[in-house]
Amino acid sequence: MSSENKDFLSPNSINNTCQQENFLSEFLQETLAMTKRLFIQLWRRPSSLIAGIVQPFMWLILFGALFHNAPEGIFENNINYAKFLSPGIIIFTAFSGSLNAGLPIMFDREFGFLNRLLVAPLSSRYSIVASSTLYIISLSLIQTGVIIIASSILGAGIPNIFDLVAIILVILLTVCGVTGLSLGLAFALPGHIELIAVIFVTNLPLLFASTALAPLSFMAKWLQIIASLNPLTYAIEFIRYIYLYGNLSMNSIIFRNPFIEINGVETLLLLLGFDLLVLFSIQPLLRRRFN
Repeated sequence: MSSENKDFLSPNSINNTCQQENFLSEFLQETLAMTKRLFIQLWRRPSSLIAGIVQPFMWLILFGALFHNAPEGIFENNINYAKFLSPGIIIFTAFSGSLNAGLPIMFDREFGFLNRLLVAPLSSRYSIVASSTLYIISLSLIQTGVIIIASSILGAGIPNIFDLVAIILVILLTVCGVTGLSLGLAFALPGHIELIAVIFVTNLPLLFASTALAPLSFMAKWLQIIASLNPLTYAIEFIRYIYLYGNLSMNSIIFRNPFIEINGVETLLLLLGFDLLVLFSIQPLLRRRFN
């Protein structure tokens, strides 16, 4: 038997493999258990989910009615406003839900439940973060499905299966980054009043400083620059390309800003870079709380 096979079959190697499998199994079990707890809370108080579904539906109707008599050709390719607006509402709904992800953690901090979790024999305290992220992703996908169906009724159409997968990928990248940012704030800020204040201050400005409601060409020059630096703009434009052209081409130009042109691959890399930047930024806060 070769030395490589001996190493592979050595007791230490087998023991390490078993420990890794046990760790992953326990981590998954803990994450699912805490995610289930969040869904039980939602089931007992479903108003947040109902509001999260009704609000984007109202936005589609109200903003669609607002621009109902807009001159033909005011938007690119003479599309109706519902088709233009739907990607913005999809991303903004996912963004709003993700920005609220830190509130359950903050309330757990204030009521003392988080301290109980931190002293519990968890395989990894990062399962607390993973469960919140999984919960928000699930809610965002439910809301996205409602928005796609509602916008199709208003004339935006329904993307094909491949394009739906691409939309889900963009939503996942958006949700992961914003959820991480919200969880970091939940550990950094002193209480839920401060967190709610941050949410209110950042929510609408980031919406209007993106291309969710209007194209870049409609904006003042200074706002165009801000919108071009807003990660939400790139997520919106990626999905909007799908709604405008039907079939996604990753090498096609997705967005033109005052500086450069961005294709589909570059858009996904920018969103991934945003997620990694947020993850890197909140690591000191998580280590301080979890270690």
